[in-house]
Amino acid sequence: MKAFMMRKLLFILTLLIGWSASAQKQNANPKKDSVKFIQLTGIVISDSMQRIPYTKVYDLSTGRGVIADYFGYFALVVHPGDTIQFKCLGYKKKNFIIDDSTDLKEISLVQILKFDTLMSDPVDVYPWPSKEAFADAFVNMPSPNDDLKRARKRLTQQEMAFVGALMESDGLSSYNSYMQNFYQEQYIRGQGPMNNLLNPASWADFISGIGTGRYRISN
Repeated sequence: MKAFMMRKLLFILTLLIGWSASAQKQNANPKKDSVKFIQLTGIVISDSMQRIPYTKVYDLSTGRGVIADYFGYFALVVHPGDTIQFKCLGYKKKNFIIDDSTDLKEISLVQILKFDTLMSDPVDVYPWPSKEAFADAFVNMPSPNDDLKRARKRLTQQEMAFVGALMESDGLSSYNSYMQNFYQEQYIRGQGPMNNLLNPASWADFISGIGTGRYRISN
């Protein structure tokens, strides 16, 4: 019984010694004590000095990253020796390595990304889902008016009267109007002015000119 108790006590002492040595070894780990944190901030721009929004800033060493804001600014906590990757659609990827011997606690960076040209095969876009649908639409397509039909439509009496009312008089019309007034003055020379209010011919001419565009209402 006494021998059993001695062996049990020796086992417990062995466990305590091993646990104490392991705890001292962990506390004396130089790698854990030497970890340094660096505040990395900056802006991402293109080679044409334009800000690149929403760029992915990824730490390949730790697997952490952030997304730059609309103005291209970013902020990330890194360690010495980490590799930072900048990636954005339409631009070539760029890596930035933190100096493993740096003593800086803050680093400001202006990262320039170059345009990446993306080439794709040409694509033809059609408004019809199939060749059969295109053939049906082409056959049943209403034919547009040709030049002759449009000209005939514009040469109707109503259209010509409307256009004539908007146009100014030309040289021939001005001459005819002048000569008509001249003959009228010669006809009534030495007499009182003619009153066409009771002239049947004038009323007939006035009535026939209604609706033809000869008369315009001025405001």
